[in-house]
Amino acid sequence: MEFAVCRIRAASDADLSAPYTFFARTDEEISLVCPAGACPPRPLRREGGWRCFRVAGTLDFSLVGILAKITGCLADQSIPVFAVSTYSTDYVLVKAEHAARAAAALQTLS
Repeated sequence: MEFAVCRIRAASDADLSAPYTFFARTDEEISLVCPAGACPPRPLRREGGWRCFRVAGTLDFSLVGILAKITGCLADQSIPVFAVSTYSTDYVLVKAEHAARAAAALQTLS
């Protein structure tokens, strides 16, 4: 599934009913990560072509360094990432052209 990372004008622009949709609002911006087909029609900015990897299992808040280990492994392969965390786990997005290399690199962590 292809994902898009968007900057949007208003929360009402986001379709939060789409699965694997991540919404963040700060004092400076509203960001949306969603399946490419669920991207609002006129975002302020949009970058498509992302693939998503989910960290398997539920992560306890006391665990240390999980995301650092994952992103470090990908950095060693010169693969840029966009990370999103939820209450239960983490998701790492990479550009489609890096997806196969990222999958191979992440397999070495198991």
